[in-house]
Amino acid sequence: MVKKDIYEHLADIYLDVSSKKKNKNTKLPPKVFKNLFFISIAIIFSLTALFIFIFLGNKNKYLFTKWQEAKPISSEFALVLQPDIVKINFHFDPARKETYSLDLSKINLQRFKTLAFSAKRANFKDNIALRIELTSAFKEKSEVYLKDIPHRWQEYKINFSDFKNISEWSSMLNLAFIVEEWNTKEKRGVVYIDNIRFLR
Repeated sequence: MVKKDIYEHLADIYLDVSSKKKNKNTKLPPKVFKNLFFISIAIIFSLTALFIFIFLGNKNKYLFTKWQEAKPISSEFALVLQPDIVKINFHFDPARKETYSLDLSKINLQRFKTLAFSAKRANFKDNIALRIELTSAFKEKSEVYLKDIPHRWQEYKINFSDFKNISEWSSMLNLAFIVEEWNTKEKRGVVYIDNIRFLR
């Protein structure tokens, strides 16, 4: 072998080894591939979960809000007569009763079934019975008594069937809330009534 051939042979070996090293260095180890794969999967799942949480969460919140707004209408259709608080201030000297009256203007209540309102007394020590009276245009009058009106707000619902003397609800004249002297412990005090309405 000539010197020239030896040099060329050595050069080929050197170049072949160095190119193999380069190729080996440019290839990523299998562990890195696995790690990159799992990281990319985790990122995709995280982004999907975040999207579902934000989008569906807001959608459900919107549906829940709509359901809350619609619930009172569907379950309790009300004809509100007096949304504000009414104050019956009684002083039985010389009066015998104190009345708060609402003119119903011959309203047709045939499609309604219940009178609803909230009530409370001001004096903690008092003991008050409240008389609720309905009058029709056909000269029918009927009353219901609520005993021991509490010191804190209480919701009352009285069925029309409890007003025994009224048979025709197509033309109603008057609704009255009455505090009578013989139905109170104290001679003076206050009864509050709120959110008076008729319910279907």
